Amino acid sequence: MLRVGFTENVAYRGEFFVWFLATNMPLIMLLLWRSVAAEAPFGRFGTREFTAYFLVTQVVRLSTGSWVVWQMNFDAQSGALNARLMRPIHAFVAYTTEQVSSLPIRLTMAFPVAIVALVVVGPRGFSHDPVSWLIFPLTVFLAWGRNFVCMLVIGTLALYLGSSRALSDMWLGGFFILSGYIMPLELFPPWLAHAVYLTPFPYILSFPVTTVLGLEPRQVMLTHLATQAAFVALVLALGVALWRAGTRRYEAYGG
Repeated sequence: MLRVGFTENVAYRGEFFVWFLATNMPLIMLLLWRSVAAEAPFGRFGTREFTAYFLVTQVVRLSTGSWVVWQMNFDAQSGALNARLMRPIHAFVAYTTEQVSSLPIRLTMAFPVAIVALVVVGPRGFSHDPVSWLIFPLTVFLAWGRNFVCMLVIGTLALYLGSSRALSDMWLGGFFILSGYIMPLELFPPWLAHAVYLTPFPYILSFPVTTVLGLEPRQVMLTHLATQAAFVALVLALGVALWRAGTRRYEAYGG
């Protein structure tokens, strides 16, 4: 299944390139915040820090994106879900393998950005704690997992609502504002910065970024890591329960 999924992703590599062009907001924000910081730094963020932050943000965003909600809505509306339900494997497993099989191509696109970050920023712009580098790949994987299971739940709601794309658009709006995608969260007012961590969004992007940049104490990083893992398990269990109830009331419609 992974091999078939990878072949499909290679066949539609043009779509990946378009998606890459559509996820360049961190590069735009990099130019904006660098011009602002050229006059005076914001807290501990100067031009070097903003450069490192948004280049790493671009890498994490490319590595953790998920479009499974659109696939699930298409399957539910077109009746293609019928074929998935007849297979001797849970549909969530099929959706997961399709998403995981795209990681090699996404990482290939993210790799040049990572190299540019290392060359332009230099070692001083990144964490000097070996623990940060050890857990960074795990934070990225769990960030992808957190984003993916949330998309699974939203996609499953299409079985109840007919279409859950509006909910996914609302999710993306929250992600853009509250994940650190357009500005570091520590630049928010202190009360808002603490409140934001009650939402899933910082763990999808800001946490991996601040980990590799060395902006978080070790204890905070480990606590966030445990929170990420627990969240993925709980939301996945919720998704499975919603799926079981939704498929009992599912009726194929469309052309």
